Amino acid sequence: MGGRILFLGTGGDAFVVGKQYRSSGGIIFISDKNQFHLDPGPGSLVMAKMMGINLRENTALFVSKNDLFKANDINAVISAMTHNGLDKRGVLVCPPSVVSKTSQVSPFLNEFYKNCLEKVMVTDNTNKIAINDIEIEIIKLVGRPTETSGFKFITPKFTLGYIPDTEYSNELGEKFADTDILILSIQNPKNVKNEDSLNCDDAEKIIKKATPQLAILTGFGIKMLQAETLYEAREMQKNTGIQIIAAKDGMTINPVSFTTAVRQKKLQSY
Repeated sequence: MGGRILFLGTGGDAFVVGKQYRSSGGIIFISDKNQFHLDPGPGSLVMAKMMGINLRENTALFVSKNDLFKANDINAVISAMTHNGLDKRGVLVCPPSVVSKTSQVSPFLNEFYKNCLEKVMVTDNTNKIAINDIEIEIIKLVGRPTETSGFKFITPKFTLGYIPDTEYSNELGEKFADTDILILSIQNPKNVKNEDSLNCDDAEKIIKKATPQLAILTGFGIKMLQAETLYEAREMQKNTGIQIIAAKDGMTINPVSFTTAVRQKKLQSY
């Protein structure tokens, strides 16, 4: 198996997720024998079943933030992975607030399910980890009231970047350079700005600096849906000159098709 990116949900704010205008089960990323589940929000188990994904096969969970939309179903997914602790397996990579109580918030991860895992890797302690043959760079992001992390997955065949909800910073494009595919959570269209989230203006700046082969928009808020995600993606593509698509629930992407090496081979064949 080469690779696969499957969107179990593309909702990103209380209105969209609360009404389930878009699902919110996170993202499944498969590379060879590795199956990673990113940000298992509400409805992860239902969407996984609908999409034919066996959560028992998850190698690791990646949670970007101790937040309802990113971590709500973390315990249920761990239960599915481990048969409710019958066998200890799987890795969790997350900010410390997901596993430990802070003065501001309680962790979404239950202590019982924490002990069902083979290993918990807290992003505070390191900037780079490896799981099997995949190297993962942990990108610290700006966010309140808890820590937020982005991830860059470097596989033998392609590199995938993931930017969850965060405040914009000029360094984001540089931090996610050298990615073949870049996934960005974009709550709002242009000229609409909320704290701790990106809009399309922000995304354009990041994409221009990062220059991926493909950028995928997800994590939509209600104003983004009202503005039509397809239209926003097309406008951004015109402005950046980079292929940009708006994800839909259940959408699948073959990441190997968007590697630089594959693109060069296709061009040489003409």
